[in-house]
Amino acid sequence: MRYLGRRLFFYLLTALAAITLNFFIPRLMPGNPAEILVARMKSRVTPAELHAFELQFGLQTHASLLSQYFSYWGDLFRGQFGRSITYFPEPVIDVIRSSLPWTVVLIGAATVISFGIGTLLGIIAAWKRGSLLDGLMPVTTFFSSTPYFWLALLMIFWLAHDVHAFPSSGSYAVGLVPGITGSFIGSAVYHALLPAFTIVISSMAGWLLGMRNMMITTMSEDYVTVAEAKGLTDRRVMFAYAARNALLPNIAGFAMSLGFVVSGALLVEIVFSYPGIGYALYQAVTNEDYPLMQGIFLVITLAVLLANLLADTCYVFLDPRVRAD
Repeated sequence: MRYLGRRLFFYLLTALAAITLNFFIPRLMPGNPAEILVARMKSRVTPAELHAFELQFGLQTHASLLSQYFSYWGDLFRGQFGRSITYFPEPVIDVIRSSLPWTVVLIGAATVISFGIGTLLGIIAAWKRGSLLDGLMPVTTFFSSTPYFWLALLMIFWLAHDVHAFPSSGSYAVGLVPGITGSFIGSAVYHALLPAFTIVISSMAGWLLGMRNMMITTMSEDYVTVAEAKGLTDRRVMFAYAARNALLPNIAGFAMSLGFVVSGALLVEIVFSYPGIGYALYQAVTNEDYPLMQGIFLVITLAVLLANLLADTCYVFLDPRVRAD
């Protein structure tokens, strides 16, 4: 438990530093969101009108930096990140709230599925070296080095435009009203299948290769040889002894992947025009929407820290050496 306590303290300090940087960086840049919005409106405004825009964006340009910093913390606890330039006058928190579920469901499900299938196939490939599955490693290496967006473009060209089996963009059919109805859920799942398949194929190969290599290293350890000498079944030796210890590095990678689920597979969401948090971030960067970028970066940072804390907790239960620390 001392190990978890130290890690938790470290993550709290990291979160504090990330939130502080998230506050200072936009304020040290020239201009502010209100001035950018006014410039895009191409109309002259009075100083009073400009100040009104600044208040809508949550800016306090006439207050001291220290006062703004404490106000910023208060806004964070109230979930107030200002207003988005891209989706003005919609608040940033509403943009994140509407985009995040799409990304969590799509990227989260694809990440869990690819990790589970890839890890299981890696265990089997290493245990049965020389088998047909183990002989497919060159193909697996090819897919693991293939960028998501390139595979996504191939899938759109083949399955969407040539075969017409899946839609090429969007998250549900035009004309449907979002809600908990069979038609909407079915349409949302149908639109998510192709981007999810793209992510699973690309990332599954990486999990398979990593798990296979770790399994081969672990299988040469003495405790695996002793387990086999005791006459234990192959399944028990494979999963309870070899795979359990070989899984530890993959757990850390899986936790990082879960943390970055929040940021979404940015290029995949752009290619498929999928309305997730990654696509919202792309829109924010394109439109110099600093309030939205600031809010999304903060959410991503906190998600990664939470995922790492989850990985450390898993290590405590999987590795006795950590519990003894």
